Amino acid sequence: MMEGDAFGSGNAQVGTKALQSFQRSFVQVQSILDQNRLLINEISQNQESRVPDGLTRNVVLIRELNNNIRRVVDLYTDLSINFSRSAEATAGAVASEGDSTVRSDPRAIGGLKRNRPA
Repeated sequence: MMEGDAFGSGNAQVGTKALQSFQRSFVQVQSILDQNRLLINEISQNQESRVPDGLTRNVVLIRELNNNIRRVVDLYTDLSINFSRSAEATAGAVASEGDSTVRSDPRAIGGLKRNRPA
């Protein structure tokens, strides 16, 4: 069996969907982190200028920054959970694939079989 065929077409489709989900999440995280960089720059500029309106605006900007950080944490939590589930599903598929190979071909156990002298 070829390495790419190890999981069959059903599991490959699940793997592809999981990968797409991971990619979407990472794109969301990167977008939020880019926003945070802009927010931090604006907060720094307002702090340096010491203009009262800018300092007042920093309160709103810092709240937005905190909310964005919470969103990133939530996304990473979801990613971690989804990755664990995906890894468990893959491990289960590999284990069941390995079990059927051993049952169908006793030579697959290789060095585990004892040879008795004749």
